Amino acid sequence: MNEQEVRQLLVETKAILEGHFLLTSGLHSPLYVEKFNVLQQPRYTEALCKELAARFADQKVDTVLGPMTGGILLAHEVGKALGTRAIFTERENGKMTLRRGFKLAPGERVLIVEDIVTTGGSVREVVDVVKAAGAEIVGVGLLVDRSGGRADFGVPNEKVQALLKLDVQTYAPEDCPLCQEGTPLTERGSKHLKA
Repeated sequence: MNEQEVRQLLVETKAILEGHFLLTSGLHSPLYVEKFNVLQQPRYTEALCKELAARFADQKVDTVLGPMTGGILLAHEVGKALGTRAIFTERENGKMTLRRGFKLAPGERVLIVEDIVTTGGSVREVVDVVKAAGAEIVGVGLLVDRSGGRADFGVPNEKVQALLKLDVQTYAPEDCPLCQEGTPLTERGSKHLKA
């Protein structure tokens, strides 16, 4: 699956949306990636994760690790494709951590996976968890990198693979041209969805 095919799949499933969006970071953007529009389809999730797994197949991965929430699905499917264990991190008192009895051993070879990256903050927190355990990061696999490759995860760039790279402009609210044009703002993400 090449980048054009990944983008087409995300457009067809309405995972890539255009408009005026308030991101979780507080920034505004003309484009939003609603990951669960594609991840709700197991066959698509499996196909995307098989592609991610193929990119790290020669890295002797012991464990695939993703942050809650979307990272859980990706870790599971990539781990299944690689024949490895799959676990996830979650926040406890605002800090990313391993819970539920999950542990990493010193020297364990870990592939970190994440769905959508804008600033890279969550991935950096997972990197810190892996390093604190003394495990080795063999790579970072991303479904979509919205940063245009600018996000810094604290690992060498050659260890990072994204199925789709988007260079999406984001704006502080006070600098947002969409706000200045009067374009209505849409808040996205699970905390904004109504039952």
